[in-house]
Amino acid sequence: MIRTGLWIATLVLVLDQASKWWILNQVLTGPDGFLPLAPFFNLVRVWNQGISFGILGGEGAPAPMLLAFFSFSAAFLLMIWLGRTHRPWTGWGVGLIVGGALGNAVDRLRYGAVFDFLDFHVLGAHWPAFNLADAAISAGVTMIVIDTLLERRELPK
Repeated sequence: MIRTGLWIATLVLVLDQASKWWILNQVLTGPDGFLPLAPFFNLVRVWNQGISFGILGGEGAPAPMLLAFFSFSAAFLLMIWLGRTHRPWTGWGVGLIVGGALGNAVDRLRYGAVFDFLDFHVLGAHWPAFNLADAAISAGVTMIVIDTLLERRELPK
C-alpha cells in the first residue's frame, strides 16, 4: 500500500504545483487576477495566509514557516499510517492528503501563503477559493471516512 500511496502523493504534488504555476504565469497575468469561465465558476488569484478556508488568516496570521512545519509534520505522521494500513481506500486517501499537504506547504515556503484559484459560486454566494491540493485533501479525508465506516460494517458481531 505504501508504494501506491507514495505514487498518489507525488502525482498530487506535481499536478498541484504545475496547475498553480500555469494559472499564475500563463492565465491570470493581468492585475485584476480574475477570469470568469462559466456562470458558476471563475479563476481567481487569492493568497491564503491562514489555514483551510482562510481561517487564522489576515493580520496576526501564523508565520508561513510554522504552518509549513505543521504540514510537513502531518505528512510525516500520515506516511507512518500509510506504511501500516492494508486497506486500499485508506492508503489512497492518505496519499491524497499527503500530496495536498505537501503542495500547500511548498506554497507557504515559496510565497509565504497558499495560492488558491478555483472559485465556485451560486446566486452570488461564493464557496471559498481553493486549489487542487485542497481538493485532494478533501477527497482523501472523504475516502478514509467511507473506508472506516465500511470497515466497521465488516467487523464480526
